[in-house]
Amino acid sequence: MAHPKRKISKTRRNKRRTHYKADSQVIAICPTTGVSHIYHRAYTFEGKLYYKGKLLAE
Repeated sequence: MAHPKRKISKTRRNKRRTHYKADSQVIAICPTTGVSHIYHRAYTFEGKLYYKGKLLAE
């Protein structure tokens, strides 16, 4: 197996990893209620729980 000849420093390793960033969350507007919410998340509106514009629980 191949082994590195020298130890990669923490600074050098972290410089390489700076490109992996989380994107900002995408906001959607529900066609049923008109509420803005995060994609793939259930949300509440007037005490009721909705997901994908459908009522889940009251």
